Amino acid sequence: MSRSHPLRNVTVVITRPAGTAGPLSRRVRKLGGIPVSVPGLSLRATEDASAVDAALRAALQGDVLVFTSPAAVRFAADVLPLATRATVIAVGRGTARALRSANLSDVRFPDTSQDSEGVLGLPELAAVEGKRVALIGAPGGRGLLREQLAARGALLDEVHVYHRVAPRIDRRHIDPLLKLGRRSAVLLSSAEALDHLHRALIAPAWRRLVQAVAVVSSERLRDIALATGFERVVVARSALPGDLLAAAAGVSFTGR
Repeated sequence: MSRSHPLRNVTVVITRPAGTAGPLSRRVRKLGGIPVSVPGLSLRATEDASAVDAALRAALQGDVLVFTSPAAVRFAADVLPLATRATVIAVGRGTARALRSANLSDVRFPDTSQDSEGVLGLPELAAVEGKRVALIGAPGGRGLLREQLAARGALLDEVHVYHRVAPRIDRRHIDPLLKLGRRSAVLLSSAEALDHLHRALIAPAWRRLVQAVAVVSSERLRDIALATGFERVVVARSALPGDLLAAAAGVSFTGR
């Protein structure tokens, strides 16, 4: 296997939300892999646009904004320009990059642990008692952030700019899974997406999927992947595409 094509002839299943797999698919092809998109989630803007507008305007006038994903940035920016004097925090590098693209240049994010624990370790969140802190994202998830910020005395608001729904899975997704061999990997960065796939896929397709190497973005997701039937699991440095692909490229694939 050449250094320029570390994923030569490896099928890489991409579980990113529907409609967002294109850039990652192109990166897989550059590395010699065969991308297969099987969305684990679909993302939808929150239906009550006027309520989101009002909540987001109020949050932008607060003290601290915590954006929980790149999608949170995208959907929020579709509602309002993200002009604020608040301290702006991202859960990781990908979210920080999205915020900079939305013209927010001064963004704080954890350098090492790209997750809720890393965010809570930032000095900007060490003393938030009495401060207006807004979590901007979708319902569900990030429970640790909510719990710990409330315990620290923050005046906490949640602005749900989008929501996650189960994807629509059909034969164009299932047929490639039925052909998966041992030289395959599945990139996983969401427990909710994995749960949706477990529920939506027909049994033969799920059996093929769990024979692949699961490349996951956290130790927590590693445990979930093992519990759902994956036998080969590797943990990437973060949920960033480059880190997931680097972890996949380091796998010793066997079989056809």
